[in-house]
Amino acid sequence: MELFFREYGEGKPVIILHGLLGISDNWVGFSRRLAEEGFKVFIPDQRNHGQSPQHPVLNYYALVDDLSEFIESHHLIKPIILGHSMGGKVAMRFTLEHPGSVDRLIVVDTSLRTYVRFNYHLKLIDAMLSVDFNHTGSRQEVEDRLFEKIKDDRLVQFLMKNLFWKEKGRLGWRPNLQAISYHVDSMYDGVFYSTKFDKPVLFVRGGKSDYILEEDIPAIYQNFPHAIIKTLENGTHWVHADEPEEFYRLVTEFLKS
Repeated sequence: MELFFREYGEGKPVIILHGLLGISDNWVGFSRRLAEEGFKVFIPDQRNHGQSPQHPVLNYYALVDDLSEFIESHHLIKPIILGHSMGGKVAMRFTLEHPGSVDRLIVVDTSLRTYVRFNYHLKLIDAMLSVDFNHTGSRQEVEDRLFEKIKDDRLVQFLMKNLFWKEKGRLGWRPNLQAISYHVDSMYDGVFYSTKFDKPVLFVRGGKSDYILEEDIPAIYQNFPHAIIKTLENGTHWVHADEPEEFYRLVTEFLKS
């Protein structure tokens, strides 16, 4: 699948993979800064997200295949891969399947275990599906409708990144919400490989998040024996948005070490 992507800078290749219901645009500011450090940063929209193609299949096998095809088609040699949440699991799976093809790995607030269903994902999807674009003519109306359902301005703004003008006078959602809703349970699947990745890995977790628990750490070291695990205490699952300066510092220090 040919993914839409954004590209910044020149130098060592870095691929950034967004999470569920995310979009490449969420990482533009971070990527531009990283490009100034001497990296060539690629931010693809993963399938069924953003401006990438829509497809009825959505699982980690397909997402890893998409990443593999992206790396091959852009002739990227041993890229650094950074992934958040769903993107982090794609990054870990690809790295453990192709340990000689990745230089370094950065995983943002996700672990290897299988998660129980996070109902807030379904809540976000339901809120987006509740918008009737036949009777909604402005971005403000959509924002108001989402806030009625979610009551969290930051999450509303996160979802609003997915809104676009499909045609003159008609708004719509970029992600394939039907496919995402149908396959959402597969996004909680764990990462189970016997492979070890012996190069540097950075895990960044939010202190207010429960995606990486203390009991997850031994399994991380099994597959990633050189992993460094850092906690940003004021961060939630969106730790990179909660503490952007500290997150940027951790990532750049890791890449330069």
